[in-house]
Amino acid sequence: MSLLCSRATSRVTGGLIRCPTVIRSQSTVRPLTQLSDEEMLMKESVARFSREHVLPHVNEMDRTSEMRPEIIAGMFEQGLMGVEIPAEYGGAEMSFFSAVLAIEELAKVDPSVSVCCDVQNTLFNTAFLQWATPEQKQQYLPRMARDTVGAFCLSEAGCGSDAFALQTRAVADGDDFLLTGEKMWITNAGYAGAFLVFANAKPELRHRGISCFIVDRDAPGVSVGPPEDKLGIRASSTCAVRLDNVRVPRSAVMGTEGQGYRYAMEILNEGRIGIGAQMLGIAEGAVSSTVPYLQERKAFGQRLLDFQAIQHQIAEVTTRTEAARLMI
Repeated sequence: MSLLCSRATSRVTGGLIRCPTVIRSQSTVRPLTQLSDEEMLMKESVARFSREHVLPHVNEMDRTSEMRPEIIAGMFEQGLMGVEIPAEYGGAEMSFFSAVLAIEELAKVDPSVSVCCDVQNTLFNTAFLQWATPEQKQQYLPRMARDTVGAFCLSEAGCGSDAFALQTRAVADGDDFLLTGEKMWITNAGYAGAFLVFANAKPELRHRGISCFIVDRDAPGVSVGPPEDKLGIRASSTCAVRLDNVRVPRSAVMGTEGQGYRYAMEILNEGRIGIGAQMLGIAEGAVSSTVPYLQERKAFGQRLLDFQAIQHQIAEVTTRTEAARLMI
């Protein structure tokens, strides 16, 4: 409810402003912290999936640097890999905010699983929803919602979002393009069935020559390197993707030729929101794991949580976490 007070009918009594006439209007805007019924259901279902199916395997997956296939399959079954994909293609047809909620809840338990969901929804699927042709959507979106993981291939050894240094080339050959180059640190590469590859077909135009190509994993000339041995988020597949004269038809160009740089920058803007949600989830998971320990562990005859200095730290972390939520 919003309260509107008419200055014309206000009067000062005892130092207070009294409003004899109060106009109440129904606001259609919910507070940032209030979730809709659908969003709350999404949040609770993902939390339950994380707790029951992901948590028991977190330590093992981190130790072996390998995500269990049944967890990826479970995310597809739960609709978490096609949150925004329309129902006509088999997706959940929910909002971007719902995808962010799912990413956050997964990250509370395992950020490796979370980033797999993040890249699928905020990068790969988003690109198809915004710029793919009707034929491309019909060919790929049902797969993305059902069982196919996607990967976003932009970074190279000498460039990340610095498109001016992009070395992967796309050479026109009749109605096809031949793609040659190597992409580095590609999330989801180890289990991806399709890639979005950014390559420059007209280097003389610099970033205006970059296009985005849809490449299937089984295309001749595509190879995926071994997983990187990382310090964290180890169960997430991060590999090099090599392209050796990979032939793709002109119909595999996403959107308009020469617009790849713009697409990449716009997609990454959404992807960074997803990464923010992942970091938020990690922080929340850390706090929720720490507080029970502080309640159990004792020192000098009292629980650690009873020490004021510890309480200050928990209050500070919780405050920062809630502030971060409002920013995301």
